[in-house]
Amino acid sequence: MPNSSRFRSAQTVSVLAITQLIGWGTTFDMLGVMGRVVAPDLGLPNEVVFAGLTIMMMVSAIVSPATGRWLGRYGAARVLSAASLVFALGLLLLAAANGIVLYAAAWIVIGIGGALGLSAPAYTAVVEREGANGKRVIAILMLFTGLSSAIFWPILSLLNEAVGWRLTFLACAALQFFVCLPLHLFALPRPIITHVEGGTAEIAPVPLSKAAQRKAFLLIAAATTISTFVTFGLSPSLLEIFRQSGASPALALQLGSARGVLGISARFLDLLLGRRGNPILSAAMGISLMMASFLMMLVTSSSTPLLITFVLLYGFGSGVVTVARALLPLALFSPREFGLQSARLSLPQNLANAVAPVVVTAILDRAGTGPALFACAVLAAAALTFVLMLMALVRGARSSEPSPAVS
Repeated sequence: MPNSSRFRSAQTVSVLAITQLIGWGTTFDMLGVMGRVVAPDLGLPNEVVFAGLTIMMMVSAIVSPATGRWLGRYGAARVLSAASLVFALGLLLLAAANGIVLYAAAWIVIGIGGALGLSAPAYTAVVEREGANGKRVIAILMLFTGLSSAIFWPILSLLNEAVGWRLTFLACAALQFFVCLPLHLFALPRPIITHVEGGTAEIAPVPLSKAAQRKAFLLIAAATTISTFVTFGLSPSLLEIFRQSGASPALALQLGSARGVLGISARFLDLLLGRRGNPILSAAMGISLMMASFLMMLVTSSSTPLLITFVLLYGFGSGVVTVARALLPLALFSPREFGLQSARLSLPQNLANAVAPVVVTAILDRAGTGPALFACAVLAAAALTFVLMLMALVRGARSSEPSPAVS
């Protein structure tokens, strides 16, 4: 049986790693290579083309609550399959775009696909097949998805040079239809959660009352939304922050690349911890490291060692927070509720993802590095406060749990 369980886990990871890599690489990450290629041919400014990502995040946020209901009703495999079809349609529209109307319509469709197919539905597919033990499998899956841009940027660049951007988008649509769709329909193992009535599928890790569950959800939503606002807001501005802090263009690029590597290495930590890992504690640790990095930059004179220390603290902390954000619902809610709660959390998180780069960039451009980092430090302190409140709620629920009778 252990060998059978390991094979199921390996099959689940293999299928979802491939489809999530393709999903992120052909949608959200794609404009990093293709945006400035598409803009001149469509006669659109670069910022309008990159606004496609904002449209995608906004639409995904709006559709996410419905996704949670569909995950509970139809199961993750069917929802992910629908995502593959929707992504393929959106990419076909992109390939046919000749102006802003069709271009924006394509990103609306891709945004719907993002709600159905990226992150939360994939993690739900894991929990359906692994139950409460899905933390390790999700951590493994996140290692792969963190590499999507590193894998797809060179591929998309080569395809564009060989056949042009329209055929490149057609190739992306083909990957969704001919690779992702069959894998979602036929290659995922059968779920175990949907066939368990009662039992472990209904048991939450923490004995919370209905009122406490609502409070826990709001605390998770607040902490994860604020932390994702900070990380998504800073991501496109890090190189400019390094340059304004005195780094040469070459050093800024090296520091930015190192931050990505550190973020992925943090995911290894959760993988190594396995069942011993605590997402709530991880969230507190990650946010604390991020806040320390901001405060250090504010109170210390700029230097190369300072920037390196900042990247170490922020890169590792943000990586830990990314994993914790995905696993927090599994730490508090039952496996059967995981998909619904994760999808509900995606609404504020995706809204934050959509507006954060604009807000942080505006502060950086108009006020400079200091105010931008101060704002991020204040937001990190608020997120940490919500995580500490969540810790207190969980501790109180466990302390009030009746002790098992002693015979």
